[in-house]
Amino acid sequence: MKLELGRIHIADVQFGDKTEIKDNTLYVNAKELSDLILKDDRLLACRIELARPGESIRITPVKDVIEPRLKVEGPGCVFPGVMGKVTEVGHGKTLCMDGACVVTVGKIVGFQEGVIDMTGPAADYCPFSKTQNVCVVIEPKDGLETHVYENAGRMAGLNAAVYLAKALEGHEPKEWEVFETKPLLQQVAQYPDLPKVGYIHMLQSQGLLHDTYYYGVDAKQIVPTIMYPEEIFDGAITSGNCVAPCDKVTTYHHLHNPVIEDLFKQHGKTLNFLGVILTNENVFLMDKERHSDMTSKLCEYLGLDGVLLTEEGYGNPDTDLMMNCKKTTQRGVKVVLITDEFPGKDGKSYSLADVCEEADTMISCGNGNVVIHFPKMDKVIGMEDYIEMQIGGWVGCKHEDGSFDAEIQIIIASTIANGFNKLCARTY
Repeated sequence: MKLELGRIHIADVQFGDKTEIKDNTLYVNAKELSDLILKDDRLLACRIELARPGESIRITPVKDVIEPRLKVEGPGCVFPGVMGKVTEVGHGKTLCMDGACVVTVGKIVGFQEGVIDMTGPAADYCPFSKTQNVCVVIEPKDGLETHVYENAGRMAGLNAAVYLAKALEGHEPKEWEVFETKPLLQQVAQYPDLPKVGYIHMLQSQGLLHDTYYYGVDAKQIVPTIMYPEEIFDGAITSGNCVAPCDKVTTYHHLHNPVIEDLFKQHGKTLNFLGVILTNENVFLMDKERHSDMTSKLCEYLGLDGVLLTEEGYGNPDTDLMMNCKKTTQRGVKVVLITDEFPGKDGKSYSLADVCEEADTMISCGNGNVVIHFPKMDKVIGMEDYIEMQIGGWVGCKHEDGSFDAEIQIIIASTIANGFNKLCARTY
């Protein structure tokens, strides 16, 4: 499978009479976009707001972040099974709106929705303080059931991304970045002297507003499977969950999965990257046992020498993480874990809810319990009504001057457990 990504850089975003890209600026027709979103009769109102790096703006509660992408050559569309028919993606050419994002915002669905500050101390913890953000602020109809509201918000973001992506038509990137994975036996034969490495990608799928979608299918309904990494870059996986903001894998992060990107950079140099094993995170012990058995078996069947293993969320999914690690290691495959930690504000408690002896090589993405100060911003996109009940906040954390204190886990992607952040840990 061969995919070429062409990045069209966006340095600014402005409102305009026409949605288009000129001189690296994205112009957005706000009325046209909001009218599109309001075709969904589950929504009462929608407004479009812009947030640029360095501006005194806070965005909250954030539901998802999406990079607009447009398929210009090859089968299917970006976000297949959701925004178009189910067709395998990962082939051909796709344009990316590099530096611009859609951010969905609105009344809280579940308490696990986060904050993006475009400036100040919290901005250093969030990648989206550096992007040009088109914020889709939605208001649901009264009495909308939470799962229905979550779906409406998810579709609003995806519809906005597809709409903006049309502005990429006719633009030619300076260069195309090529990703290619050959069928298994050919891939193994290509670099026979390099260690065979794979990636176990755990998707959040615990239900109760903790869902991820694979070609439009709720991941809780799948069993572990193998996929080409190129499919992920083409939108085969979309986020639909309200997991803790700090380690929430937004749709943007799936499109920019850093583990896959880094494995491709090392492919043919220090390792032979064979592909992705996709699995989910289960609630019941029987399902955890079954799926970890299947995941470790796939590692053995592929003949892998080593795997990188990531999770989304913490607490209950830590058990899935450790089962995958333990069983894969026992089949003779070396495992490196990538995760974040929650050892309390002082760092003295256990970092994870579960552990096993085989988890002896781990990369930390930081401590989500660290508390920082969030100064008052000149503008809030969305609302701060829920700060005290959002994960990381607490009753009394807001101050009269409009500032608040909170754990960094209230920040979108601050300790995201796939390494798309700036935090780590070190031993002394």
